[in-house]
Amino acid sequence: MAETPGARHWIMRSAFVALALAILFWQLLPLSTVPRNWTGPDFLLVTVMAWVLRRPDYAPVFAVAAIMLLADFVLGRPPGLMAGVTVFACEKLRKRVLTSAEMAFPVEWLTAATAMALIIISTRVITAIFLLPQPSLGLTLIQLIMCILAYPLVAALCAVLLGIRKTRFREGEAT
Repeated sequence: MAETPGARHWIMRSAFVALALAILFWQLLPLSTVPRNWTGPDFLLVTVMAWVLRRPDYAPVFAVAAIMLLADFVLGRPPGLMAGVTVFACEKLRKRVLTSAEMAFPVEWLTAATAMALIIISTRVITAIFLLPQPSLGLTLIQLIMCILAYPLVAALCAVLLGIRKTRFREGEAT
């Protein structure tokens, strides 16, 4: 059976949703019941950034919004806050990716780091404005640093295991 480009898009979109749900499930597992003084990266956010920067057509805006909204509900965050900010950042990145087809990896990493920093800082500012409970500033900064450091690993795993490589200018026009 010949695989058409349209079928590949739907397969990769389904893979994006399945991977995001698997990451969300993994975050919900009670792997340790002892409180820690540090936090790991938000792999869901890092994965969304990697997919949007590398192949924005495989991570549609409605899938990103639904996944992040579901993550807000199940992880106990303010519903819709992280989802809305992430969708806004992803749409800005999507427009930037379309204008700069060949981006070197350090530039991509810096772009992802900037977007993740803006997402995390803006959600923190908005929760402070509305006087909602939030984690300490130290934990937030540790999570941001861990997200930035985890991006190359996640991008490499997506490229090697799933074939999520950067869109070339001609590929972007054809799809």
